[in-house]
Amino acid sequence: MTEAPTSATGAVAPPSSQEPPRWLQVTATTGFYAVAVFFTAVLLYYYATGAGGPTTLAVGMVPVAYIMLTLDDIRSGKLYPRLPVLASAAIGVALIAVAVVAGGYLFIEFDNIRMLRLGRWTDIDIMAGAALVVLLLEYSRRKYLPLFVLNLLLAAYVLWGFLIPGMFGHSGMSLERVITSMSLETSTGIFEQLPQLALRIIGSFILVLAALRGFGAIDSILKGAQRLAVRSPSLLPQAAVVGSFGVAAVSGSGAANAATTGSVTIPALIRSGIPKVRAAAIETATSLGGQLMPPLMGIAAFLMADYLGVGYFEVVARGFAPAIIYFIGVSLSVYLLSARFAARGEVPKVEPLNLFDTVNLLAYAGAIGGLIYLMGVQRAPAMTSAQQVFIGLMVVLSLLFLYKLIREPERRTASQIIEPYRGFVETFGRMTGELTVLLAILGMVTASFTITGVPTAVGQLMIQVASVNLVLVIVVAFLFGYVVGMGLPPAPTYIIVAVVIAPFMISAGFDPWQVHFYAFLIAAFGELSPPTSVTAAVTSKIADASFNRTMVRAIQMTLPLLLLMVALFTWPDFIIEPGLPQLVPSAFVLIATLGIITSMQSLFSKTPMVQRGFRVVLIAASAGLLLQPMQPIATVLGAAVIGLIVYGFQHTRGRSAEELAAARAEEPSPS
Repeated sequence: MTEAPTSATGAVAPPSSQEPPRWLQVTATTGFYAVAVFFTAVLLYYYATGAGGPTTLAVGMVPVAYIMLTLDDIRSGKLYPRLPVLASAAIGVALIAVAVVAGGYLFIEFDNIRMLRLGRWTDIDIMAGAALVVLLLEYSRRKYLPLFVLNLLLAAYVLWGFLIPGMFGHSGMSLERVITSMSLETSTGIFEQLPQLALRIIGSFILVLAALRGFGAIDSILKGAQRLAVRSPSLLPQAAVVGSFGVAAVSGSGAANAATTGSVTIPALIRSGIPKVRAAAIETATSLGGQLMPPLMGIAAFLMADYLGVGYFEVVARGFAPAIIYFIGVSLSVYLLSARFAARGEVPKVEPLNLFDTVNLLAYAGAIGGLIYLMGVQRAPAMTSAQQVFIGLMVVLSLLFLYKLIREPERRTASQIIEPYRGFVETFGRMTGELTVLLAILGMVTASFTITGVPTAVGQLMIQVASVNLVLVIVVAFLFGYVVGMGLPPAPTYIIVAVVIAPFMISAGFDPWQVHFYAFLIAAFGELSPPTSVTAAVTSKIADASFNRTMVRAIQMTLPLLLLMVALFTWPDFIIEPGLPQLVPSAFVLIATLGIITSMQSLFSKTPMVQRGFRVVLIAASAGLLLQPMQPIATVLGAAVIGLIVYGFQHTRGRSAEELAAARAEEPSPS
């Protein structure tokens, strides 16, 4: 597994100023793996039995996740990189001790706190809750600074709301109320449904990803995708698309996807003649699909199922249409944009797939098919489906690994034997732990919103806007989500939009699926939105390219995402009812999307006036198709758009072939 410059949730890790001494690395690493094994074992036991219930699980595992991540930062020197290594480690040990004492107390006293002392908590109860709140706030200060600032502002708002005039003012609350709402009142705060969701549903899906990564299946996916480029360097960018498509299906994170696939695809794109900025932008656009691609969509998709009160597969079934439209649109955009650089590159040498790669790819396909079959056909619960697929994967991949050990005796060292299982535990512990802590921190945000009535006040404002024009409601919701997404990862962006905006868009007459998928797409766009795109930061760093130019180029390639947001309200049937009712509206949305992309990036003629004429006609027809849901008119427009797309595609490909032939003609013949 390639080490990423970001966490699985998209947080950019600070650079370490000093390397920890060997003894400290060994001690912290041993502690990390011990806690990670315990964390994994507890969750596997819970997935099998459901013992204790989700709230008890959260009370026990949120502190454990925090301890595990703190040990991980100590061993890598990233806890407090500006301090001396030993001082940083000493602070880390103190933080862990506080988490052990406070977390252990709350877990032991949990039944008494929630039943016998409900609303009449002791000072020790409150101190323990306050300790965990402070620890998580400090964690957010280190990893998610905008979220830390937001929590402080909301806490101040809870305390001194009487200073705020108008509809957002309130009488103010005590510090004790702030602490208990964020900790002891388990319906809100750090033990509420959000961290429970991370530990239960999302964690069970991460099992599948961790198994694939631990046994090298992700590397096999990338190697298989690279074989697209065997015949022509112009197909190499499509390898980036296909590779990201495959990893995205089990990743669910744009930044993590970029770090995983980008370390392979970006250098290959640059070597084939693609400029650095464009190579980084291609990987940024394709990696963003990690938020969209079923069956493991972004964290926000699990949250959507929870908010709507439906099974996760209900979200997955509807999510295939926008994900496929996005990837086809990005693939076309990548092809048209990279065609002009084909003459610069050479046909790359691609490593052939061996037996183990083939089995890995079959195991990956089986995992995807198994999840879809169990959730879609058998209607099994998401957690049960993921657990069954995980068990099957571990059996198959372990047998393959055993066969590899038999064939290659030199691999029979202790470190080699435990390597895939070590990778599995590390991936599962780190990713699930990070998500658990992140969603616990977000639980504090929702607690502040809930007890102060912010959603109600915003709703009144939205209702006033809706009385003027419903289009303004859509625009205001996008602007609100865009501003939130500039500072926060997709999950908190979705939560804030879903809590503050969604209920009142629904009350204004929009379908709940429209509204929540709109919030979901806005949250995904937050991975790219200027000026703080985490995904672009990762890819530009790998490519050694300009961050700002990468971000601008990537926005051009991710145009399908913005068009999907429009289509949610002009062709709502492509998302509201899954299955056959989706096909016709999805086809029209796809045609319109491809038409707009072709109009902007294709070559229709060598004559500038004719070129502009074709572009104006195609973009007008495509925009009309996107905005016109009347099927007879849409059919005529769709046929016209398809004809222009085919013409533009063929002409662009012809121009690319001419440039490639000219470039080869200029090459000196071998003497």
